[in-house]
Amino acid sequence: MIERNKITNRFFTFCCLVILSALFLVPIFLVFMNSFKSRLYISSAPFAFPKGEMFVAFENYINGFLSSGFVQSFFRSVFISVFSVAIIIICTSMTAWYIVRVKSKLSKGLYYLFVFSMIVPFQMVMYTMTFIVNRMHFDNIAGIVFVYLGFGAGLAVFMFTGFVKAVPLEIEEAASIDGCNPLQTFFLVVFPMLKPTAITVSILNAMWIWNDYLLPYLVLGVRNKTVPVAIQIAMQGAYGATDYGGFMAMLVLAIIPIIAFYIASQKYIIKGVIAGAVKG
Repeated sequence: MIERNKITNRFFTFCCLVILSALFLVPIFLVFMNSFKSRLYISSAPFAFPKGEMFVAFENYINGFLSSGFVQSFFRSVFISVFSVAIIIICTSMTAWYIVRVKSKLSKGLYYLFVFSMIVPFQMVMYTMTFIVNRMHFDNIAGIVFVYLGFGAGLAVFMFTGFVKAVPLEIEEAASIDGCNPLQTFFLVVFPMLKPTAITVSILNAMWIWNDYLLPYLVLGVRNKTVPVAIQIAMQGAYGATDYGGFMAMLVLAIIPIIAFYIASQKYIIKGVIAGAVKG
């Protein structure tokens, strides 16, 4: 009887996971399928497989690629994503190490400020942020990296802090005895031990920054378009007409890099989230 209940529970769990997987995968499949249809049939038959006169092969990809300036936008997004993630990882990991190792009211208050920043909606600060960014001349692809640091620091510090608490203090003391200064101790001893959490933070922030539309649009405008902004502007025609075929095709090209990055690093996600949120 107990064995039968286990089999039933496993089957029920399997069915639930299949349903959840379908809920996430079906929209992606629909986007991919519709990228091979003409504009008319995307609107009239969005769930039908492309065949006959509705099938346009790679015409949507070619037209969308040429009209959106995809190459320039792609490398602009790569630059912003890579450097934003890198500066978030370095700065927030050092901040978390300071908060954990320096026991003071300042460090405790600093930690709660980072945690509080996680619950502040972006819409509450976006107009003030835009004004300050323009006044500080951060409205360029280098300046937006620091803007992303500000918005991504809360979650990253929270996760790194939980993991640093699990790092034995004796290891750092041994490094100090061997002649390491604080920076050497952090980068040579502590930071390599933060790898699971660092990879998890990298994945979460890379997906957010790569797919972000509103912040680049507010900060960079149409002068330095990232991939989401370039796709939206290029595919939106006159009088509200939208080239849905090219739109779908460009969405497929836009999600391929981040999906590949996620698949390559997915084994670290659960491990890093658990380590950063539970330990300590």
